[in-house]
Parts: sequence; structure tokens; C-alpha cells
Amino acid sequence: MCSPPKFLKRRIALLGATGSIGESALRVLAVHQDQLELVSIAAQYNHRRLAEIARAFRVRHVGIFDNAAFNEAKAGGQFAPDIRLYGGLAGLTELATMPEADVVLVAVAGTTALKPTLAAIAAQKTIALASKEILVLAGKFVMAAARASGKPLLPIDSEHNAIFQCLERRPTAEVSRVVLTASGGAFCNWPLKKLAQAKPADALKHPNWSMGPKITVDSATLANKGLELIEAQWLFGLRAEQCEAVLHAKSIVHCLVELTDGSFLTQLCPPSMTFPIQHALFHPVRASRPTEAGLDLSRALTLDFKPADETRFPCLRLAKQAMRTGGAAPAIFNAANEIAVAAFLGGRIPFLAISEIIAHTLGSLSSCDPTTLQEALAIDTEARRLASQFFVWTTIYFIFW
Repeated sequence: MCSPPKFLKRRIALLGATGSIGESALRVLAVHQDQLELVSIAAQYNHRRLAEIARAFRVRHVGIFDNAAFNEAKAGGQFAPDIRLYGGLAGLTELATMPEADVVLVAVAGTTALKPTLAAIAAQKTIALASKEILVLAGKFVMAAARASGKPLLPIDSEHNAIFQCLERRPTAEVSRVVLTASGGAFCNWPLKKLAQAKPADALKHPNWSMGPKITVDSATLANKGLELIEAQWLFGLRAEQCEAVLHAKSIVHCLVELTDGSFLTQLCPPSMTFPIQHALFHPVRASRPTEAGLDLSRALTLDFKPADETRFPCLRLAKQAMRTGGAAPAIFNAANEIAVAAFLGGRIPFLAISEIIAHTLGSLSSCDPTTLQEALAIDTEARRLASQFFVWTTIYFIFW
């Protein structure tokens, strides 16, 4: 038998430390402080929680993206004098490229961390990626940069981490398709007619996962699964028709990989992000179990799957349409979805308007393939502008029809 690879202590930069992924990462880091060292942390605005983390893990480099929160933190005095504060996008980029970090764990919601991630790749950092929107917006550029760097880009989304584990060292030619599982979110068992009355508080009651507000709403619309299909395409070099999704309410099976001979590989673990995060931070070594217990096979365990109804989940249909169209379409889908979900969470549009805004925005912009990162960012900006303009018309439509 081959001896296991030697593991050297790794130093971690955590971008998005106060969100749900960040908190799960902190649990893993707390268990394995002899092997993993947290050297820098960043968040959008929650500087009080950042100060707590800095004290607990003796972190001396702290980034705050929001300018008002950064200035408040500087004046507040909750950080020790030896802690250096970094502000804005430039601060995130500096933290992502600092020599003290070996691995940059990107857990920033949305596309904010695109530039810091590209800078980290250029600085020869290993990337542990939880921000799927980065690949949806600029997968062509991110994956080209990762290949050129020669350093790993390790997925942290539970489904993509599961696929990674199933496909590691397996040639793509042997893969027939990958199937991502979806819980169906908070409204999986709601009557279809009742969805018109769904409120943000209803959408945030996920049956299995503890996640941030945006991704929890995306789970309820299955937009999240659509984004994950696009992400899988980029991560594993697949064609659109090789990426599928099914409903699996228990969130125990995280992927199914069908090989060309008809066999299936799968990965199972409890619905906790500590499992994929630990796998990525230690890869290629397997560490001891994280904080949560594993599956209890002494009890009955049933694994049920059913097709995702795209009439019930139009956002999944639109995401798959964007994936097949290619070019800028996935980026347009993502931008419109972010704007629509923010509006829904803010009480400005009804739940069913989310898919209407996405469809309108996709139909209003060309899906030509951007040739530069600047073009991709310009398309993202224009899609957000158009989606924002459509709020009023969508709201009027749902009021009167």
C-alpha cells in the first residue's frame, strides 16, 4: 500500500468569515488548530463578530469590505493595537495575496470576491471556493487562470465537493453525466397556488441546511441548483447536457456520477458544510471527523429521489436554458437573480416575481460570449440595471393579474 501524503501545517485566509460558510469553517479550524492556522479574516460589515474571531484565533489581519463599517471599526477600539485593518475591495485583494496564507477560502456571497480570487490565483494560492457566482460570471477566465497557476481550485459547495471526490484522478471521458441533488427548499411541499403568498420569513425556513438569506431563497426557487449546474460545467469540463439535478429531500446524497458503463458513484454525508470544508482544507489528506457526527447506519436510512418539476421551479428551467445558451447568458441569469432575491427579501416584490425578472432580463440582453473579463463585468452591470428597472412592472403585473 502507498503511504499517505505528508501533511504540513496550512495557513488559511478566510474571506467571508461571518457568514454561514465562514462559521462552519471556523468550527473546522477550531478542531484542527494544530494543523490549520487562521492568518486573516474578512467580512462585508460585521466588524464586531470579526473582532471576536480575531481574539479567539489570534488573527492579526482583518478585512472589512463596507466603507462605513470599516471606519466604524477603526474608531470603535474593539480590535487590539497589533491588528491591522484592511478596507474595501483593495483590502480583500491584499488579504487574498498576502505571503502568510497558503489557502484562500472564498466564502463571500455573490461576485464581490471575483477580483480577489483572481489575484490569489495569480499569487499561486490554493483556492477553496464556496462562491459559485464567481464561476457563473467569469468561469472561463477563472478556470484558465487556475490551470495556468498549476495550483488546485477546490470546490466547497457540498455537491461539487462530492463530485470532486467521486471524479478525482478519473478521466473526463469516463463520465456520462453528473447529477446534483436538491432538497427543494422551504416550499418543496407547498401547494403551487400558495406560492403567490410566500413571504421572506417563509422562504428562510430551510428544512435541512443553515445558510445565509440569499442562498436560502435560492434554494426555495431552485435558482441555487441552476447556478450549481453551471458551476459544475466549469469545474469539471462538462457539456451542458451532462449536468442534471434531482430532488432529494434528506440532503444526505450530495451527487450522483454516472460513468460511461452505466455504473453510478455517489458521496454521502450529513447535511453540514463542515464535511466539504474540511475535505478541501486538508486535501489530499483525510483528517479525523469534524465536529458533527457521521451517518448512523444502525437506523433505517432511505434515499429517495424524484425529478424537479420545472413548472414549479421556473428558475431552474431558466438556469438550464442559460447554461445551454452559454456565452453571457449564465452571467445575466446570476445578476438578475441577485437583484430579484434582494428585492424579495426587502419586501419590494412577491416571490413569484423572481423568475419573471430573470426571464425578462435574459430576454433583453445579448448572450454573446465576452472575450475579456472587463466585458463580462460590463454585462453583469447592465443585467443588474435592467433587472432593477423591471421591479415596478413586475409588481404591477402581479397586483392586477
